[in-house]
Amino acid sequence: MTPKEVVSKFYNSDIANNSSAIEACFHKDCILHWHSSKGFRSLDFNTLKLVFEDVRKAYETLRFEISHMLQDGNSVIVRYTSYVSTIENPNEEEALAHFSVIWQVKDDKIIKGYQMSQLADSSAQSLNSFS
Repeated sequence: MTPKEVVSKFYNSDIANNSSAIEACFHKDCILHWHSSKGFRSLDFNTLKLVFEDVRKAYETLRFEISHMLQDGNSVIVRYTSYVSTIENPNEEEALAHFSVIWQVKDDKIIKGYQMSQLADSSAQSLNSFS
């Protein structure tokens, strides 16, 4: 698989309903350096699994709408918005956050990430900038 195919596999894995997606897509030695609107976090494989377990508890669905995905060697740059529907309101989807991330791939798994995110601005102008 190309690095871009590896990263695409993760974003297409239905992470909200697929508890094995992290094992399938991430290297056991992975690390994610994440700068968010709430500060910096560094997540290893086990912490990343816990984050997505919490996502599965809180949301009925989680969908990624990717505006850009570029590959350079073993690195893949992705810009996207995540959309969720809650368990309480499964028929209404809302933008959750905007992300830009650089993933590094090794042995057909994601091994390192550098991510920035902020809560979604769901104005039409903002969301249209991702198309």
